[in-house]
Amino acid sequence: MRIVIAPNAFKGSLSAQDAASAIAEGVRAAAPDAELIVLPIADGGDGTVDAMVAATNGEHRTLRVRGPLGDPVDARYGLIDSSATAVIEMATAAGLALLPPDKRDPRVTTTYGVGELLQHAYDAGARRFIVGIGGSATNDGGAGMAQALGYHLLDGEGHELPPGGLALKRLARIHVGGVHANWKQAEVDVASDVSNPLTGPNGASAVYGPQKGATPEMVTELDAALKRLAEVIRRDLGVDVDQLPGAGAAGGLGGGLVAFAGGRLRPGAEMVMEALKLDDRLQGADLVITGEGRLDSQTARFGKGPAAVARHAKNAGIPVVGIAGSLADETELGLLFDGLMATVVEPGSLEQAIAQARPLLARAATRAMRLVLTGKRGRSLA
Repeated sequence: MRIVIAPNAFKGSLSAQDAASAIAEGVRAAAPDAELIVLPIADGGDGTVDAMVAATNGEHRTLRVRGPLGDPVDARYGLIDSSATAVIEMATAAGLALLPPDKRDPRVTTTYGVGELLQHAYDAGARRFIVGIGGSATNDGGAGMAQALGYHLLDGEGHELPPGGLALKRLARIHVGGVHANWKQAEVDVASDVSNPLTGPNGASAVYGPQKGATPEMVTELDAALKRLAEVIRRDLGVDVDQLPGAGAAGGLGGGLVAFAGGRLRPGAEMVMEALKLDDRLQGADLVITGEGRLDSQTARFGKGPAAVARHAKNAGIPVVGIAGSLADETELGLLFDGLMATVVEPGSLEQAIAQARPLLARAATRAMRLVLTGKRGRSLA
């Protein structure tokens, strides 16, 4: 029996790799002779680099870059496919988690470090880039990233703009003569699972600015600054990103990657499944097991990793089981999964569940596998 084990991270308790290992342990307890294909997954958010490096025997690179306030931070990215593909999480260089609450100010935070990661990976030979852009501390429309790539963002007197989204209100022109790489030769896929445009009432500043410390007054100023950035990008680069769905992700970094690196905004989970060659791994499989910390109606609606795995399994005609710490909306989930299993089956606190996440997940996998085997025996007797 050939089984593909492809879980997402169980947020707050297990990485995708640890979850896959626990499920494999549980499956072996019930089916020791099964052939297991262990494939930790991600959906473009936290853990994407680690999951993809682990699943493809890639390598990590660490680079000291300029953090969101200019202080140096050590940021990791991944190289896979013999270094032809780079996997980058912007949050490692410009994420909200890098700043204490009293230091968060989207008027001055920068994506410069993200550009340094992109450039470093390009110089290492990567020509395909998978960029996860969740968890940002920035609202600069990717301006800092562009400056790290060699673009010059100039004010009316020809001076380089300082870091931060607010400075963009003084942007007069974009000079491309110093760009360090030919991004037309690269394929840049950007994991964007939101549809917010760059500016306006549903734009980056209005929707996400307050999470990063913006007051209502700051939101108005930042939105106007991003509007100016979009106008100059349209004029000088010939790309219209202002109302592009997804351009407002990560404080406008989604739009910036489109404009400055030729990026394509794509659903994160599907992009990762493609890079992991999931359909190839499914060939000849008899069962797929996936999961994450919680499975509910949002699993499918927001394009999470287990939903993508389930859809690919369904398309291949392979039954799929979902395992989660907690389950809700099981009727709706039943449209995606052939079986569901919760790891927590006895009363207890959340803290206890998190502390015991690995053994609970392994035992749930054993229970699920025994049910599958019982069903197979039942069919063979019919």
